[in-house]
Amino acid sequence: MSTIDLNLQIWRQKNSDSLGDFETYTLKNITTDMSFLEMLDVLNEQLTKEGKDPVAFDHDCREGICGQCGSVVNGVAHGPDKEVTLCQLHMRTFNSGDTLVIEPFRSKAFPIRKDLVVDRSSFDRIIQAGGYVSINTGGTVDGNAIPISSETAELSMDAAACIGCGACVASCPNGAAMLFTSAKISQLSLLPQGKPEREQRAQAMVKQMDSEGFGHCTNEKECEAVCPKGISIRNIAILNREYLKGILSGE
Repeated sequence: MSTIDLNLQIWRQKNSDSLGDFETYTLKNITTDMSFLEMLDVLNEQLTKEGKDPVAFDHDCREGICGQCGSVVNGVAHGPDKEVTLCQLHMRTFNSGDTLVIEPFRSKAFPIRKDLVVDRSSFDRIIQAGGYVSINTGGTVDGNAIPISSETAELSMDAAACIGCGACVASCPNGAAMLFTSAKISQLSLLPQGKPEREQRAQAMVKQMDSEGFGHCTNEKECEAVCPKGISIRNIAILNREYLKGILSGE
C-alpha cells in the first residue's frame, strides 16, 4: 500500500470573534487510498492523543451528496481535482513531501464559526425566499402526464444537481452567489410547474441574495470551474432573464 508524508498549514480560529492564523502540522505514512477528510481524521486523532484541540471541519454523508464538506486547498475550493467534493478528493492526488495550505471558504456571507467550519445558512434563506410552488400539481400520475421535452428535463435536472456547498462563492473574486441562486431558479423556471411564479421567485431570491452581503457577478467563471457538480454559468443567463421579466412586468 502506497503512503505519503505531508506538511499541513491549516487555518485555526477559535470562533467568529477571534483572530485566526495558520498552524503547521506534519503527517507521516498517509495511505494514498484515503479521502481528504479521512486524512483530517488521522490528524485529529494525532492531535487528540497530544492533548490538543482537533481541527473543526464540516462533513456529513462523505459521498459527495450533502454539500456539507468544503475547504480551500492550495487556493482551490475542494482541491485540485475536477468535479469532486472535498470528501471525494483522494490523497493519491498529492505527492509525498507536499505542503497543503487548507483554509475555510471565505465570504462576508459565510462567517467562520471555528477553524474550517463556516455558516452557510445564507443559502438556506435564499431558498426560503423563493417560496413554494403553489399551483395544484396533482399526484404522481398527474405530474408524469405533463408533457416535458427531454432537453428541458435534462437542463432542469442539471441545475437541480447543485448541492449548495458554497465552492462557487469561495472561488469568486467578488464573493458572488449567482451560480447557486441561478441553479435554484433555473430548476423550477424551466418546468411547467414552476413557471406561474417564476418571475416573483427570481425577484425574491435575488433580493435575499443581495441582502445577505454576497458580491456581484462579473462573469469570471471561477464558480463554474470549481463546482463539484459541473453547474453551468448558462443558468446565470436564465436568472438574469427571469429577473428582468419580473421588473418589466411589475411583479
